[in-house]
Amino acid sequence: MKIHILGICGTFMGGIALLARAQGIEVTGSDANVYPPMSTMLEAEGINLSEGYNPAHLPTDADAIVVGNFMRRGMPIIERVLDQNLPYISGPQWLYENILRDCWVLAVAGTHGKTTTASMLAWILEYAGLKPGFLIGGVPENFGISARLGDSPFFVVEADEYDTAFFDKRSKFVHYHPRTAILNNLEYDHADIFPDVQAIKTQFHHLLRMVPSHGLVISNGTDANLTATLAMGCWTPTETFIEGDWQAELIKADGSEFHVLHQGQRVGQVSWDLVGTHNVNNALAALAAARHVGVPIEHGVAALPSFKGVKRRMQLRGQVQGISVYDDFAHHPTAITTTLAGLRAKVGNSRIIALLEPRSNTMRLGTHKEQIAHSLAAADQVWLYQPAGLNWDLGSVLDQLGVKAQLEQDIQQLAAKVAQAAQAGDHILIMTNGGFGGIHDKILAELAKRYA
Repeated sequence: MKIHILGICGTFMGGIALLARAQGIEVTGSDANVYPPMSTMLEAEGINLSEGYNPAHLPTDADAIVVGNFMRRGMPIIERVLDQNLPYISGPQWLYENILRDCWVLAVAGTHGKTTTASMLAWILEYAGLKPGFLIGGVPENFGISARLGDSPFFVVEADEYDTAFFDKRSKFVHYHPRTAILNNLEYDHADIFPDVQAIKTQFHHLLRMVPSHGLVISNGTDANLTATLAMGCWTPTETFIEGDWQAELIKADGSEFHVLHQGQRVGQVSWDLVGTHNVNNALAALAAARHVGVPIEHGVAALPSFKGVKRRMQLRGQVQGISVYDDFAHHPTAITTTLAGLRAKVGNSRIIALLEPRSNTMRLGTHKEQIAHSLAAADQVWLYQPAGLNWDLGSVLDQLGVKAQLEQDIQQLAAKVAQAAQAGDHILIMTNGGFGGIHDKILAELAKRYA
């Protein structure tokens, strides 16, 4: 069997490639955005990548063209697929039909925290000896890959609410048929496809409709949008975290040490390298899901200290002369706020220099532009990058932030200016959901040159 994947370097489609390859399927793929960590991971697995979306890349003997949700009508490669009547399928549908159909699926949904929570859950199951399969929209450091088949009925999937494909406008997660579902939170996002938050609630409710009565829904007990979604109808037992069934008591303010409470009773203590109350909350959800498949709470708690985190989630990329450079995926005001809060709790009064690339579709549309300045308030200095194609002017954000903020339109110049401004003990936090032109390495190189 042979498949060709369009958009293969996306984290989800790259995971599909790894799973198909593990099943013995011949895999090739095309993508216009080829950059690490996905590109290097796929190359290491021996998967042949073609850069760009040239119709000539399409193999005529493929059993299926797996279509990523970036693909649109009017793209020559899609028109070739349709005109030649080549067999095509969406990534989520391929995943269900070829892998998930016979699995106990544990799906992690929510506006924020999906990747980290899914990675924690997979690690807890691994630590307990359950050898789960998984497909995660990032690279968990404990595994070094974003997807694997596993050797048990259990499969952990990051359940994204974005639409499935140009021919299927339902959210990806409706294809997964989970028995265990985590709902981390629900906010307005993806303004390019959802007109309002109610439309997102509707998709989340479609997910709830598919969880069986012998399954479990684990929901953030403090999220009003999730509460409203559950009130639309839920036919499955529920547990709540943050408030309700699963809670935490911080021992250290930065979230690096905390007690776990289940139904009001202390059941364990965690001391780990992660920081931020958002990660504590992610851990509660993961512990609840693991318990549903039979992992005792004490085993789940014991697994968390050895959880190594996820690439691009507060990942330390390097240090020069006491200056630390971090990479983080934050691209929504809430995620920016919580990421900065976690770093602030960790570093105390040390200076934080925040760099933001407003790259996501929602950011480009300016949907959250009124919240961006507030989300960056915890940083001591802010550098905003204005990419080509941004549909609004970042000047209003600069005005709100005042003298601590600056704007730059050239990545190399930005790297040089940040490196020059940094001092020993500073923490440079780079936030983007893309490659940001390799600015992480550029800043480290500029710092090395400065202190050579």
